[in-house]
Amino acid sequence: MAQFTLYNKHSAPPSSDSTRVDCEHVPLCSINDVQLRFLVPDDLTEVRQLCQEWFPIDYPLSWYEDITSSTRFFALAAVYNLAIIGLIVAEIKPYRNVNKEVIANMSDSDELYTRLSGFPMQDKGILPDSMGRSADVGYILSLGVHRSHRRNGIGSLLLDALMNHLTTAERHSVKAIFLHTLTTNQPAIFFYEKRRFTLHSFLPYYYNIRGKGKDGFTYVNYINGGHPPWTLLDHIKHYASKVRHTSSLCAWVAGRVQQVVRWFYHKLLTRFNFIE
Repeated sequence: MAQFTLYNKHSAPPSSDSTRVDCEHVPLCSINDVQLRFLVPDDLTEVRQLCQEWFPIDYPLSWYEDITSSTRFFALAAVYNLAIIGLIVAEIKPYRNVNKEVIANMSDSDELYTRLSGFPMQDKGILPDSMGRSADVGYILSLGVHRSHRRNGIGSLLLDALMNHLTTAERHSVKAIFLHTLTTNQPAIFFYEKRRFTLHSFLPYYYNIRGKGKDGFTYVNYINGGHPPWTLLDHIKHYASKVRHTSSLCAWVAGRVQQVVRWFYHKLLTRFNFIE
């Protein structure tokens, strides 16, 4: 795993150049030169500008205000020479709250924000009902890297930090991490599938981009003992395994009983001198 330094913006390591460097002109030499820190309110303008460049979705201002100030978000930035070159934003929620958000009489920006904070109906089947009663889920709202620094491991560095955060003993209740992505975003799909995320569901017209409906996918990675609901085939395999195990056990018991009967019969005959 790549090594990195996690620090607070207001106690950032000293730099030989006190001027903020434009990401367009920052050559990334080594992953070891990147630091990770949580977003702070001072990052709002910079993060908003970056997201407008990276993503086709027009996030509302309230979203930027929340991810740079609210502790309910895991909002981490990858920084090189004092410039943000990547970020990941995630939220931990109780699985029982899936699909409880109601969208009605909202503006486009409010509807988008609700979607970012909630889940479509197709996501209800991420966990089994029995597990979902007490489980939490991690939801990746956003993961992006500046185009000048892609294919350098920055996305993996950010995702690893989130995975490490959610697989600690304190976060054992988090049984799955999931996200939504455009069906046409092949680089993102390849990236997540390489990181063991699996396709969960198809979301027709989930995104509203510049007035046009775009299809999406839900991808899931199970952690801390989490697993998807069983299908009919899973149940068949389970009971078939039980039958095989039971059959083997019955055969073993029958063999042991037969040995005991033979031993008892031999002792009985010996006692009454039927055999010498």
